Amino acid sequence: MEWTEVNIYTATPAIDLLCSKLEDIGIKGFAIRDAEDFNEFLENKNGQWDYIDNDLMGLSQCETCITVYLPDNNQGRDMLSAIRSMLTEMKIADTDGIYGRLEAELSSIREEDWANNWKQYFKPIKIGEKLIIKPSWEECPDTENRKILEIDPASSFGTGQHHTTRLCLELLEKSLTGGEQVLDMGCGSGILSIGAMLLGAEKAVAVDIEENSAVTASENAEKNNIPKEKYITYFGNILTDEKLANTIDMKYDIITANIVADVLIAMKGHFLRYIKANGTLIVSGIIAERADEVISAIRSVGFEMTEINEKEGWVAVSFIRK
Repeated sequence: MEWTEVNIYTATPAIDLLCSKLEDIGIKGFAIRDAEDFNEFLENKNGQWDYIDNDLMGLSQCETCITVYLPDNNQGRDMLSAIRSMLTEMKIADTDGIYGRLEAELSSIREEDWANNWKQYFKPIKIGEKLIIKPSWEECPDTENRKILEIDPASSFGTGQHHTTRLCLELLEKSLTGGEQVLDMGCGSGILSIGAMLLGAEKAVAVDIEENSAVTASENAEKNNIPKEKYITYFGNILTDEKLANTIDMKYDIITANIVADVLIAMKGHFLRYIKANGTLIVSGIIAERADEVISAIRSVGFEMTEINEKEGWVAVSFIRK
């Protein structure tokens, strides 16, 4: 099927009214780009955001736009006609000009392109000396005796393409000798703990603040033939959920945490709580400008830094508990 992308250019005061009118037409889903909303986010973002990709910063100066997708059939054409009529009526009523230009721009999208074109950017990649990471739709005939870690990206972070994940996996490979108990904090897709299992760990516990990530990690572990009893996932915030913090409370040989600086600092006491004596902690997701701050905080609770890796402004660090 083909779809029509409709970009409706407007202004911030019209967003709620336009969305309500679109719902009246029968359109239930839309994407909104609004500079005012994005700039408010930048001013009030919490500690879970340490870095914002430069590609997103253009939102701070974008023209407000509401995007909807209509099927290329009679129903879609009726909806498009209704949108044009609605915009005309709003223009006439907007005597003060506060609703922006109220114009719609159209483009066509083929459903198969929409669903599959992005896959060309996710190819098998070698990480460290022992792993190949690949999506399920790619063949990998020449593995060079590496373990294949198969990850299908859903809405969770972690495909191995980003430096934070790769740096963390490289440090993890060096730390594993076989039979370890691993705790993956902020697991995302589960790539770190699944990688640990493929490299010889005995059991993994994966935790994420998002329920969808816990589900995705479990599904990815199953794709890699990891027994369910050896790979356990939980979701919740261990900083505020003492029940969850107690549920995962045991001593682990290795802890991985690929998050952001503020959260890593806040979790320093939990790292100490869950790590065995002489156990390894690997943290990543750190922008280079905040590496010293994170390292100092983790050292303050009794860890000794053993290695630091940096790539294009991103840092991963391994520690050992003294």
